[in-house]
Amino acid sequence: MRFDVFTLFPEVFYPYLDASILKRAQEEGYLDVGLHNIRDWALDKHHVTDDLPYGGGGGMVMKPEPIFRAVEEVVGRPPRCPVVLMTPQGERLTQDKAASLSEYPHLALLAGHYEGVDERVRQHLVTHEISIGDYVLTGGELPALVLIDALTRLIAGVLGDPRAAEKDSHAMGLLEHPHYTRPAEFRGWQVPEVLRSGHHARIARWRREQALRRTWKRRPELLQDADLSPEDEAFLASLREEGDGDA
Repeated sequence: MRFDVFTLFPEVFYPYLDASILKRAQEEGYLDVGLHNIRDWALDKHHVTDDLPYGGGGGMVMKPEPIFRAVEEVVGRPPRCPVVLMTPQGERLTQDKAASLSEYPHLALLAGHYEGVDERVRQHLVTHEISIGDYVLTGGELPALVLIDALTRLIAGVLGDPRAAEKDSHAMGLLEHPHYTRPAEFRGWQVPEVLRSGHHARIARWRREQALRRTWKRRPELLQDADLSPEDEAFLASLREEGDGDA
């Protein structure tokens, strides 16, 4: 998958892209990221990319000319791929939305800054607007990295286990079950016996019930759309009778 990122601060991206799974994904050819400094497409000698808002008010607004020039020179006019603006006004990023966007082989990501971008960028260049949550950050660089990370995990071959992404929280409609590793005892706290039993069916059921329990306790609204079996429904009914979902 190819990402072309348009930003005023490309240096923000390098440390994260050069580590862990994203680094390996690039080395193995699954992921290709192009970082483009919007200032390089500003034609004045000071490389100005923002200006005061019409109508007054605080803050600065990113100018349309360098953004259009940058995106059109890199990905075509009209753009040959979707252009995604990272903005708190956008559609909230969910696992389903990530899965939908991951079907595109190429995305252009626009990281806004200051008070945002000139509205003509939204109207005539951007095809998607994505928010990573109902809060405001200094700029769109971190949200762009979040989107790259979320979509890269969905590329076949990136994760060691071919079904790993399907088991993550939200991917299966529930929060994920607890995880344990060695040692079996730490400060008197034991790893649950079922996980050491080697009984795969019991382990699978325990994990499913723990996922249900954790979702019911922390994010009960997710259960409304989850694919639940009669056995799952019976377990949830027992939790409601207990009145407490803590493990």
